[in-house]
Amino acid sequence: MLEMQHSPCRFEIPQSEFTEVRMRNIKIGVLALQGAFIEHEHMLTDLGAVCTEIRQPSDLTGLDGIVLPGGESTVQGQLLHKSGLFTPLRKLISDGLPTLGTCAGLILMAQEISNPVADRTIQEKAAPTAHLGTLPVTVRRNAYGRQLSSFVTEQPIAGIGNHPMIFIRAPYIERTDVNVEILAKVDGNIVAVKYKNQIGLSFHPELSENSNIHEWFLSQCEK
Repeated sequence: MLEMQHSPCRFEIPQSEFTEVRMRNIKIGVLALQGAFIEHEHMLTDLGAVCTEIRQPSDLTGLDGIVLPGGESTVQGQLLHKSGLFTPLRKLISDGLPTLGTCAGLILMAQEISNPVADRTIQEKAAPTAHLGTLPVTVRRNAYGRQLSSFVTEQPIAGIGNHPMIFIRAPYIERTDVNVEILAKVDGNIVAVKYKNQIGLSFHPELSENSNIHEWFLSQCEK
């Protein structure tokens, strides 16, 4: 069982680092099996990154970072196995490749998935209790309800400042390991964390016009 404690946030993001990152040709792989991957690609390429879509194991070569987008985590998990991506992708993340997971991407990374049986679809009832399992947190799937419960807010993120947060059938994080840095909460619920090379978000930064999170992620990829 994961511990409820967490370590304090220990990083700051200088604005000069954002500006410098625009000049670098960082290669980012965006998982493109299902979900909202194209929006991440647009935001990253606007910042000067080179994006490649990950659909098969050979697409994992030469990457500086990985984005796991929103979508249907159960479907994405199944497609990771069918495509042969599951094992090599998990190894890259575990070995330290910078990874940004948003919404379903956060669920893919989580070591534990919480979802009351009464709230599950037939497909979710047959889903595994974890997928890649690289991020030591427990995530509650569909924590804010179904599609009609989607909402937008603006809240502070540690080291970044106020940022728009778009929640669509979103999860939140119930528990974290002691070494996970909590970056943001909404109504007392954890919605953004960092653990070593991994950033996990409950919301969709790629759907807003604010690119600070993606700029920060790119700064992690060039280290």
